[in-house]
Amino acid sequence: MSLRLIPLVLASCVAAATPVQAGSRALGGNGKQFSFDWLKNQAKQLAQKDYESPGVELPDSLQNLTYDQFRDIRFRHEQAVWKKEGLPFQLQFFHMGFFYKEPIFVHVVSGGRTQNVDFSTSMFDYGHNTLGDLPRDLGFAGFRIHFRLNKPEYMDELVVFLGASYFRALGKGQLYGLSARGLALDTALPSGEEFPSFREFWIEKPGPQAKEIVIHALLDSRSYVGAYRFVVRPGNATAMEVTATLYARRNVEKIGVAPLTSMYLFGENDHAGFDDFRPEVHDSDGLFVWTGQGEQIWRPLVNPQRLRVSAFTVEDPRGFGLLQRDRAFTSYEDLESRYEKRPSVWVEPLQKWGRGQVQLVEIPATEEYHDNIVAFWTPDRVPGPGEPMPLSYRLWWGDGPPDWQSGQHTVATRIAAGSEPGNRRFVLDFLPSAAKADDGAVASAEPVISVSSGQVIRPIAQRNEVTGGWRAFFEFKPANDEPVEMRAYLRSGEKSLTETWSYLWSP
Repeated sequence: MSLRLIPLVLASCVAAATPVQAGSRALGGNGKQFSFDWLKNQAKQLAQKDYESPGVELPDSLQNLTYDQFRDIRFRHEQAVWKKEGLPFQLQFFHMGFFYKEPIFVHVVSGGRTQNVDFSTSMFDYGHNTLGDLPRDLGFAGFRIHFRLNKPEYMDELVVFLGASYFRALGKGQLYGLSARGLALDTALPSGEEFPSFREFWIEKPGPQAKEIVIHALLDSRSYVGAYRFVVRPGNATAMEVTATLYARRNVEKIGVAPLTSMYLFGENDHAGFDDFRPEVHDSDGLFVWTGQGEQIWRPLVNPQRLRVSAFTVEDPRGFGLLQRDRAFTSYEDLESRYEKRPSVWVEPLQKWGRGQVQLVEIPATEEYHDNIVAFWTPDRVPGPGEPMPLSYRLWWGDGPPDWQSGQHTVATRIAAGSEPGNRRFVLDFLPSAAKADDGAVASAEPVISVSSGQVIRPIAQRNEVTGGWRAFFEFKPANDEPVEMRAYLRSGEKSLTETWSYLWSP
């Protein structure tokens, strides 16, 4: 697994923790009865108490680890939980240190009873590090689950929980890219963001023929406590069903449900300022929103000059996600990062979410090591303290939403100089999905383009004989120096041929 630095928004807003004794917050214990209902009750009770920071006073040897020193601490594969039993899933751990200073505690659940997984230095190879004596109740920074995802003879990393409430997963043949989180609070507000953390985990022991693994987690922060249940089913697209109940300690200005965090540095629509041999650098290239009324919206990502927030108001959304649509190696030319193998993540609600917004936060970035893209659902109505907030949704880690495409989808957005000074030319490429390949055989198409200000000049659509899709052209004449919302789609008669391309253009 390649380590990614803390996302920019986290690095700038996280507050220092007041040290407490390691292990003092753990709810689990050997032989205790466990159920998800019990965990929800624990979360409810905890929300009625004042927040206690989980920070620990780490030994100096761990506090002062450099990035390279931290990477030199490796889990011993032979120590993996369930390895000796030959079970289809195995469990490994990450060491505390570097900027991972808040411990998590892990318990295995078997037959409804818990067993602690205690920290031990024998679990790790410390490489060239000399760290001295370490506390026996140190806890872990995070954990990862392994499964034979790609080859029968190799246990691949499948899921990783590491840092705050961040976690990542993979579909078959993919490499780690964007992350999901348990909850986002006050993202992109002047008051600063609050980062809830998963404090404790209960992982159900899988059977010898298990095709899924169940993870329970307790989320905690100054404002919210939550009980989470994850059912992970590996596959070409790995499915993760999330069931949670949240309890507020206090009201917040903005809550982000099913948040996704990714990286976008530049692409074919946004390459200015980067002197790089690679054509594109990103883990995701767009936000896809499927409304409750059936409209499908594609918003290409950009690396903005200043922080910006876009909101798509919808009722009972069918889903949203940050997608990596461009799967061609030649789009990236990166032999190490292999961005064409990064997963898309699709959020599919399993209940009615009501009215709210899918929000997209884009943060300026100059390096590819920081996540600068955030997307989440924020409901219009949020239960207050004392009232539970149940959640149920499915995350798909793979190539995109299953069975989603009703027409041609956008595969490229290109922008260049127009025919007159100040004008900009837009070139949009659409491609039919495999299930709708006959859509490319439509004889004619008309571009339908709208802008919030300025003038659209000479819009045309042309068949792309190379790809089997359509290409739309238009020139845009700005009216002023303000950002402009743009929308475009192709139609044939009264029939829409494509999704809705949505773009926020800034001069």
